[in-house]
Amino acid sequence: MTVTHLNPAALHRNPAFSQGTIAPAGRTLYVGEQNGTDATGQIRGGLEEQTAQALRNVLAVLEEGGASVTDVVKLTIYLAESVDPNEAYRASAEVWGMNPTAVTVLKVASLGRPEALVGVEAIAALG
Repeated sequence: MTVTHLNPAALHRNPAFSQGTIAPAGRTLYVGEQNGTDATGQIRGGLEEQTAQALRNVLAVLEEGGASVTDVVKLTIYLAESVDPNEAYRASAEVWGMNPTAVTVLKVASLGRPEALVGVEAIAALG
């Protein structure tokens, strides 16, 4: 299955994301918001550590659903309004790699757990 990435010449290009994606018809996997919670239910560390863990959690759900990072057509990233997004971007490059997709980044007053600094949702197209 192939996701088509759209990056019109009239728009800014960024290697970290696509301006749009086309998912082939078929089943869709919706990954609910994942934060930096580890397997014991704890959230540890600052934004970089939490972002890396949140993305590892997304990858685990994708794998369980029979998908991979290349099947993701959309990410929504929620950041606590007090944080610097550049820290999250550095951590995401290490875990997510250069797999651009459509992305929305929102700064929010708070997340579901007070110690959480980041939350990540994903939508993936399944073959």
